[in-house]
Amino acid sequence: MGDEGSEIAEIQGQLIELGYDLVADGAFGPAMVDAVKAFQASRGIHPDGMVGPKTYAALLGRDMPEVSRGFNNISRRIISDAMQYIGVPYVFGGSTPYGFDCSGYVKYVFAQAGISLPRTADAQYEVGTPISSAELIPGDVVFFTTYTYGASHVGIYVGDGNFIHASSSSGVTISSLSSAYWSSHYIGSRRIV
Repeated sequence: MGDEGSEIAEIQGQLIELGYDLVADGAFGPAMVDAVKAFQASRGIHPDGMVGPKTYAALLGRDMPEVSRGFNNISRRIISDAMQYIGVPYVFGGSTPYGFDCSGYVKYVFAQAGISLPRTADAQYEVGTPISSAELIPGDVVFFTTYTYGASHVGIYVGDGNFIHASSSSGVTISSLSSAYWSSHYIGSRRIV
């Protein structure tokens, strides 16, 4: 309890998907302890409210990382803020928590951390430092070519090969960069912070 960051927000997001009443704010508070205990009890794990290796594996389906790669507090805030909007519907031209399109979502999340980005995916693709997919850390921005040539879709990398984005089919959701669709449409990444 008391820990903060994108790893906490990811665990919260998974608990929410499993039906636990929680807010994905990236902070391990009392409500998260209660949700973790309930999850542990449902899986036959000693309900201590701590996310150890056994709970982590049961919840996320992978081994707990030894050490997380470094990223700064602004990146942590971006991931934490981004996770709060999982499930918000897709709205073409949307740029508020009532409905987002992909670039409106990224612009909004970064603005919450005090970072101003252009409005469209192709303009956002011109900002920051180009990086390879091997260099990605949480908070980096990933770009795809979808309905038109060039950067036409954008999301925020959250770690472990996943990114969060406003999908036209699912609203704000987390997807895998290695999925057949996204890997074949990926065109590059930028580090903004």
